[in-house]
Amino acid sequence: MKSLKAQDAPLSHADQQLKILSEPYGDEEFVLFSQKLEESGLYPLTSTGVEILQINVGKMCNQTCSHCHVDAGPDRKEIMTKETMQLCLDALSKSNIKTVDLTGGAPEMNPDFRWFVEEIKKLGKHIIVRCNLTIIVANKSYYDLPKFFKKHAIELVSSLPYFAAAKTDAQRGEGVFEKSIRALKMLNDVGYGMQDTDLKLNLVYNPSGAFLPGDQNALQNDFKKQLGENYDVSFNELFAITNLPISRFLEYLMRTDNYVEYMDKLISVYNPIAAENVMCRNTISVGWDGYLYDCDFNQMLELKVQGNNTKHIRDFNVQELDNREIVINQHCFGCTAGAGSSCGGVIS
Repeated sequence: MKSLKAQDAPLSHADQQLKILSEPYGDEEFVLFSQKLEESGLYPLTSTGVEILQINVGKMCNQTCSHCHVDAGPDRKEIMTKETMQLCLDALSKSNIKTVDLTGGAPEMNPDFRWFVEEIKKLGKHIIVRCNLTIIVANKSYYDLPKFFKKHAIELVSSLPYFAAAKTDAQRGEGVFEKSIRALKMLNDVGYGMQDTDLKLNLVYNPSGAFLPGDQNALQNDFKKQLGENYDVSFNELFAITNLPISRFLEYLMRTDNYVEYMDKLISVYNPIAAENVMCRNTISVGWDGYLYDCDFNQMLELKVQGNNTKHIRDFNVQELDNREIVINQHCFGCTAGAGSSCGGVIS
């Protein structure tokens, strides 16, 4: 029998969210993600080999976005140390992983961010930085980021919820759109997003409410037209990403009584082709403290990778990770809905 103390112990934020996701709801039959995978011949979902190491270097951010699945903000103190970064470098040096995806928070706010980028480049890896744009114009210490990114041929992926100020500011904070446009112009000035360079600047769109994103190609055309004509801004591709029911977005769904309808919507448009190609199959996510996850979303729910020997970057074993079973839960319906969703946009 559990002690009263154990029974009364409060659940962590991640456990609270997992409890919500795991509880049956509504009048319809409760459909498990594992059931859908089984019907598609994909259960258990397994790795196809690690090609991308996605590293969250900290939850500190200069913004507090209403949809943020990381719960990032200026008050977050979780920052990856230089020692943990070195463990990541050691793991990379012993693997054939070609791409390193740096995220946060605002990854540039980690005091060792630039050192880390330089060391990763010495290993010959392609680097993606998930830049929120406004960090570039936050203060003078960041004004040279476009030149730094260019020097190291960094691929940039940057969130811009809409091509108009009202919708962007509603999701990401007052004045964010104007600052984002300033940053985009600074990036364009050094060659990012321009036709005659190889400097990639991709934008990310995700809906502001409880609905799925529209067609990615149509959205990209609209963004290119509106940003080009109204602000003389250029970029390469637009990635449409589905909001997963975790962190602040799950709280929003519960607060507005949209949770049941949103989950039913995700489940009703489950796509087996998207399920076969989900990003967790070729990616490992590293938390700010070095623990390993199948994806960034599992990281926020504290669902560590399966396996007894490789839970932390210090114990990195690419063979074990290449052959692991992916940890799944109900939030995974977000990545397999409709055209599918990944950090690189649609997947089918």
